[in-house]
Amino acid sequence: MTPPRLQAYANRHGESGVTAWAIHGDTLSVEFGHGAVYVYAARELGAPTFDALCGSARAGRGLATMIGRDVGERYVARFDDRAQWAHAIAQATAPSKR
Repeated sequence: MTPPRLQAYANRHGESGVTAWAIHGDTLSVEFGHGAVYVYAARELGAPTFDALCGSARAGRGLATMIGRDVGERYVARFDDRAQWAHAIAQATAPSKR
């Protein structure tokens, strides 16, 4: 499985704290302006909330507001920066050596 890549958040409103995002299976990774990357999972948020977050990420509008208002600290992982996130994702998606 190929690891996801963070893509720039469109920030259509112009004032978002979100800078990038990636959807990978049932998770959404969100990079904020301070550099940290948070991973949100459908199993923790429920399908309706997760789907709404993914829709906001794709649309480039409302993602930070939804996270602040509806999700809060219900993330499943937090990384200090993009490099840590990429390393963890690569390890998780690497084929096992059996």
